[in-house]
Amino acid sequence: MSDVSERAQAMRPFVVMDVVARAKELEAQGRDVVRLEIGDPDFPTPRRITEAAEKAMESGETGYTQSAGLPTLREAIVEHMRCAYGVTVSADDIVVTQGTSPAMLLTFGALLDPGDEVIMADPCYPAYPNYVRFLGSTPVPLTVRAEDGFRFRLDELEAAITPRTKAIVVNSPGNPTGAVLHDADIRALAEIAERRGLWIVSDEIYHGLQFTDRSRSVLEYTDRAFVLNGFSKAYAMTGWRLGYLIAPRAFVRAAEVIQQNFFLCANHFVQVAGAVALLEGQGEVARMRAIYEQRRSFLVPALRSLGLRIDVEPQGAFYVFADARAWGSDSHALASRLLEEAGVAVAPGIDFGSGGEGFLRFSYATSMERLEEGVRRLSEWALAHADEHQG
Repeated sequence: MSDVSERAQAMRPFVVMDVVARAKELEAQGRDVVRLEIGDPDFPTPRRITEAAEKAMESGETGYTQSAGLPTLREAIVEHMRCAYGVTVSADDIVVTQGTSPAMLLTFGALLDPGDEVIMADPCYPAYPNYVRFLGSTPVPLTVRAEDGFRFRLDELEAAITPRTKAIVVNSPGNPTGAVLHDADIRALAEIAERRGLWIVSDEIYHGLQFTDRSRSVLEYTDRAFVLNGFSKAYAMTGWRLGYLIAPRAFVRAAEVIQQNFFLCANHFVQVAGAVALLEGQGEVARMRAIYEQRRSFLVPALRSLGLRIDVEPQGAFYVFADARAWGSDSHALASRLLEEAGVAVAPGIDFGSGGEGFLRFSYATSMERLEEGVRRLSEWALAHADEHQG
């Protein structure tokens, strides 16, 4: 009998991190691996942001801050919400966190009791169901389909609601799909939440990386919402570990207390840099977004030419979620083969839920040169195994 807790044993691994580990092993052996498996921007953090952090460290801003976060950063978030979405929030409704993942723990920890249910898309970011289960609550996966642009069918969503349903998780632009919820989608979800007495948990970490229209915050539509956001993706700050939660006032103190006990606070000098990112970094976000769009415009047709199916072109983030069943129905095994045999690292669709089986996620958070090399290797691999696939 294992002494490891049942809670820990029940948690599924984040398989893409295993892919990362194996890719690094191969690179250490001298193999060249095209890294399309992880959502880690290849851009350096914009210089004005790093300069702000350097200046803060040199000024001795390296100690603890308030658990809720620096007032200057929270006010910068208030200003960002006003400028980007026309939404008025209070700094008192914000808790700054060490990345968006802790913001999820604060949200679900403040909101859920054991036995509560949370509806989420299948496929989705794997941490969502793991957080919910870890707190003794129940994730309710709802299949979203490629032909629908991986968006909820509202009649199926309504049918999934039970007396134990507490919240609906949305993620737009989405991981792993790059799908975007538009005005009518979010408006309909807000109406359901208000009518059924539910909360919306909106993960907006890929905002700023949308190629059509603009990113829309759930707070434009309803107050029955928690917003999770951060700096990792749009500002190329993954290793800085800085995020935030905007919560309904009744939940803020509970979230702050969880933060006090589990994380104390986010790093002081990183928070200083985050305020600069929000207030001065939008031009750099636009520049990086334009380059991502060029990469997407190359990768989508390139993957289709290899026989992979992409029903609806992704409209945000930096992922293509492609139906790879022409190459094999076991996405984990297929991703392993592509890494070992072709030297291309991709994320298996099963990592994101049963609805992702048969798919592969390709990240284009890497240079055009590496994307072209990856497609060349995949083309050679597919040609070499053409008889196997036809069989």
